Amino acid sequence: MSSTQIARRDPTEHDVQIEILFCGICHSDLHSVRNEWSSIISTVYPIVPGHEIVGRVTEVGSAVTKYKPGDLAAVGCLVDSDGTCLNCKAGLENFCPNQILTFNSPDKHLGGVTYGGYSDSIVVDERFVLRVPSNLDLAGAAPLLCAGITTYSPMRHWGVTEGKKVGLVGLGGLGHMGVKFAHAFGAHVVVFTTSPDKKEDALRLGADEVVVSRNADEMQKHAGSFDFILDTVSAKHDINAYLNLLRLDGNITLVGAPEKPLDVAAFSLIMARRSLSGSNIGGIPETQEMLDFCGKHNITADVEVIPIQKVNEAYDRLLKSDVKYRFVIDMASLKSE
Repeated sequence: MSSTQIARRDPTEHDVQIEILFCGICHSDLHSVRNEWSSIISTVYPIVPGHEIVGRVTEVGSAVTKYKPGDLAAVGCLVDSDGTCLNCKAGLENFCPNQILTFNSPDKHLGGVTYGGYSDSIVVDERFVLRVPSNLDLAGAAPLLCAGITTYSPMRHWGVTEGKKVGLVGLGGLGHMGVKFAHAFGAHVVVFTTSPDKKEDALRLGADEVVVSRNADEMQKHAGSFDFILDTVSAKHDINAYLNLLRLDGNITLVGAPEKPLDVAAFSLIMARRSLSGSNIGGIPETQEMLDFCGKHNITADVEVIPIQKVNEAYDRLLKSDVKYRFVIDMASLKSE
């Protein structure tokens, strides 16, 4: 990875220009840089990743009403959508067939592709700019724009509330946020991990119990008892082991994206009317709701802040899951390039 100059458009009447202060490193940045998702979207080089952006407004267009220079602001995975489809009208821009991603999507203003948050500034339509609660640590708030909303949205959709029993499979960048949200919603939270040494940290983050998933006896104790399970694992694993932990009408939602298909046994679903679903980020209204919830409950990600000069090292460590739990780039370091 090396530095380069990129063009940003001058703000139009509906645009907000943001000086980027912090940008989280998401696993999808790594996949995109390595063109590992070429079957879905091929990487166009040079690529500027980053969609967990927190910064300060420096300029606004003449028609902008929600933001003014000096405001704290954020940008997540989306910078545009068609605004006319049924999903957009329902505030579900994340399911718009014509969505524009923050990086490596067609740039309708400048041509080429969009460039993301590993940069000193960004210009975005105000409809896709989010307000950051002023009480939150800004570095810790950056991952909320992807890891946060990715775990918050399915919990809201499937009705995670006080008194529900909720499982989290995996304790990484996504999983640790899921634990915090489930705990804040008042649920009884159980973390499933293959690493016994993660027990102490899971409890610190808000888990009520920790189950080592390789221990068949521990797993069996929880059979048929969960209302909801969030599966954050992106590696091949036995999904049926978790389906069998769901009660009648229980749901397991995938937010991890294993490269190879998971084998689902029909009877794991049929015998208790269980459901298996997937979820991606969230729409703009729900993302703002999530940020406001985080402000109210003082929720941020556990982060390791790095200078941009250490991005390659961070990518190598990310492959080894050697971070608790999200790298965030301090963009002030870009000034020394």
